[in-house]
Amino acid sequence: MDWDDLRTFLAIARHGTLSAAARALGVTQPTMGRRLTAMESRTGARLLQRLPGGYALTPLGETVLGNAERVEAEVLAAERAITGKDVALEGLVRLTTVDTLAARIVTPALVTLQAKHPGIVVELVPDTRSLSLSKREADIALRMSRFEGNEVAARRVGALAMGLYSAPDMARPIEEGQARLVTVLDDQAHLPEAKWLRDAFPDALIGFRSNSREVQVHATLAGAGVAALARYRADGEPGLIRLYPDRPDLVRDIWIGVHVDMRHMPRVRAVTDTVVEALRKNAAILNPGH
Repeated sequence: MDWDDLRTFLAIARHGTLSAAARALGVTQPTMGRRLTAMESRTGARLLQRLPGGYALTPLGETVLGNAERVEAEVLAAERAITGKDVALEGLVRLTTVDTLAARIVTPALVTLQAKHPGIVVELVPDTRSLSLSKREADIALRMSRFEGNEVAARRVGALAMGLYSAPDMARPIEEGQARLVTVLDDQAHLPEAKWLRDAFPDALIGFRSNSREVQVHATLAGAGVAALARYRADGEPGLIRLYPDRPDLVRDIWIGVHVDMRHMPRVRAVTDTVVEALRKNAAILNPGH
């Protein structure tokens, strides 16, 4: 098996379907299907079994999965070691963060950086998932929680205050104990803001769910219910009112992380420094109660 075969095998094994694996590798679903067929033809073995809902590992696939993951780890380590020595202020940098910060804080700063260093191209990936730095899913990650593991150089770079908001015409239903909540999907129900919202309205029904905070803002504006929103985003919306302003805000720390092999690469440093400076300049806006 060559490296492309291993990537194909691992992507399908991890994601379960050709479409999801194709998105992970940045190719089309037909291309992923052709790669799988070619891999099986070259190896003469079936590592993945087609099921009604997608693909599952065969017994042989389960046997070689660990080997494939170890090869992947070594190849990615070699890639990081090579690219980490790149001294040019040009090339691609992939940055992932939550949409709460991506549009209004990070994007303007990156546009300014690109004007100064036009050779640097940034791929900004607003994603609720924690993309892996060690697997090169991203070069830099800006998150609302601490990083785990020794492979990531991380630091706290700011704080984000959140409040409870609704449309004005929701005030009476809230007072009458008939509040409905605009909240996250079940996979993010463990987040502090989701628990905070539920604790504030323990008897309320769920009115709307989305993991996109921007979607939550617009759902709240449309009258879907009460949401826990970033104050810097919601305070300026004329169609929203902040509930219980005398209560303390929920404040979440902002962390930035870079794989240790990549942190000294000039273009990665340039993007990291730009994002950190943007957060510093907007500190009073992001956490107005501080």
